[in-house]
Amino acid sequence: MVSLRPTAPRAHPVVVQSTAPRADSLVRLVTGFAGFGAGSVNLAISSSFLAGGASGPAALLAGVAACLWGAGLLAGTVAFLAKDRLAGNRWARYALAGAAATHVAAIAFPISATSRLSLTQLSALLLTLMIIASLGWLQRHNTPADGTPQPAGVGMRPGRLLLAAFAGAVLVAGITTPGLAASTAGQYAVPHGEHGNLAPGGHHHP
Repeated sequence: MVSLRPTAPRAHPVVVQSTAPRADSLVRLVTGFAGFGAGSVNLAISSSFLAGGASGPAALLAGVAACLWGAGLLAGTVAFLAKDRLAGNRWARYALAGAAATHVAAIAFPISATSRLSLTQLSALLLTLMIIASLGWLQRHNTPADGTPQPAGVGMRPGRLLLAAFAGAVLVAGITTPGLAASTAGQYAVPHGEHGNLAPGGHHHP
């Protein structure tokens, strides 16, 4: 017998998309800023070894190593931000840990070539530790409970993302700037406001 009672439509689950900001997007930004800062500081360390008056094969080797590491950090940061993943993965983490240990050794056991770079080494150490901590946080939190990865920035409000980017940039700049200023490159930098100021004879002011 066919029932004439109307059939209720099948209920479909309602999917509610969260509009709360995802913390991993914020941490990813800070990681990128710290990577650029650490790369710049290591290049400053390299310039201090190569052009700062230090002589000998050890200083030359340290300068070349710092230059390669700084350039690698800058390139790796660009790849990390562009592809949303860490280039080299586990090996990159080992390299970061080794760099942090090197900075600690340079601070704890200074020699004539590194004693004037303690502040620069400290800045590089703090930035490297910031990268390591951020990557560890992302590794633990970048996959939801259902195991399905979500793209960065899902649910991120542009206003909060902008504020977070500004705060992260200020934090990294506060660590990077003293380190750059203490290096040889910072000591020979032209002070702000004096670019293009010519003396009466046509030469720059000393």
